[in-house]
Amino acid sequence: MNILVLNAGSSSFKSSLYRLTEAEPNDPIVPLWTGKISWNSAGAATLTAKTADESMEEERSQTARQQDIHDLLNWLWSGKTQVIEDIHAIDIVGNRVVHGGDKYRQPTLIDDSVKAEIDRLSIYAPLHNPANLIGIEAISSISKDTPQIAVFDTAFFRDLSAVAYTYPVPYEWLERGIRKYGFHGISHQYCTQRAAALLGRDVGDLRIISCHLGNGCSLAAVKSGRCIDTTMGFTPLDGLMMGTRCGSIDPGIILHLLREREYTVIELDRILNFESGLLGVSGVSNDLRDIDRAIASGNDRAKLALDMYIDRLASKIGSLLPALGGVDALIFTGGVGEHNPGIRAAVASKLAFLGVEIDPDLNELPMPPDRDVATPQSAGRLLAIHTQEEWEIARACWAYLHDRH
Repeated sequence: MNILVLNAGSSSFKSSLYRLTEAEPNDPIVPLWTGKISWNSAGAATLTAKTADESMEEERSQTARQQDIHDLLNWLWSGKTQVIEDIHAIDIVGNRVVHGGDKYRQPTLIDDSVKAEIDRLSIYAPLHNPANLIGIEAISSISKDTPQIAVFDTAFFRDLSAVAYTYPVPYEWLERGIRKYGFHGISHQYCTQRAAALLGRDVGDLRIISCHLGNGCSLAAVKSGRCIDTTMGFTPLDGLMMGTRCGSIDPGIILHLLREREYTVIELDRILNFESGLLGVSGVSNDLRDIDRAIASGNDRAKLALDMYIDRLASKIGSLLPALGGVDALIFTGGVGEHNPGIRAAVASKLAFLGVEIDPDLNELPMPPDRDVATPQSAGRLLAIHTQEEWEIARACWAYLHDRH
């Protein structure tokens, strides 16, 4: 069966075509075709697509995003990267949707009511849910007969207890939907299963902390295959210090700045989401590679930003330990988690009291492949795993079709 996966973000759109057999898929396979659109701040786009043998790239000035998506997908069945006859050769389309609220806890067939709910939930994920809808509508405008399912990032956190998801605020707020939801769920779910496979153990026997570290960062505490706590909350602004997001801070800071009328709500929204984190403290960049270069040149603010990033990461990992009762494996994934051995080593050093020990030679090897970078005598395993959200969505599509038949 041909499964098309769409992963639409606020500034990019990724797509992959997988061809699966009737056998249950386990280990990830290489997609037949991948496509990507990157939009810059002016709205100009770069379209790229490739197969095993061919590739295409096109730069274009500002156009409608849905038209860009149409044109990219058209390369699937025409042009240099054609791998299928037309869209009717696609059995199902899987869409990453960031926010499903507390209603959608499983992959869900998309109809008008589901689209309306995704749109309503955009108030909680204004940068992502609208972009997810653009991808969904792009497929519908080409073929209304091709089934689409939504795979929700928030669904992985469906097993959070009321103790974990309720904020210590008036209970009426919870009834209005103000609660911890959690994000990066598709990544955490894939990496949890992948960790069990790497270790040759049943996921039900493991206590795992999954660290998704990219420009956005979050942790997930997973016990017996179920997520019991996470660091992102009502929005993706909470938790860890990130590339441009502040993470957890004293809410009194916000009240003070509003009370003194130093900033408007819109200005604070921009600053906390796009001008804080590594960028805000260092004044250099949200990219740790730039931070490292600035530190090498003697930039004290860059050094402070890195030290804060590592300290807060280790602290948040520690805060999840009581709920788990210990940890068997710590996963590092995402752009930073996968490709920055210095961060992995620094975190392992801060957690040495747990008996974890990193192997410096294994840690410095480039990714891929996925691997355990802990020493044999380490009390817990330290895993570097390449997250594959598109593959996890493809597996969800396969399961949906298999269950339906």
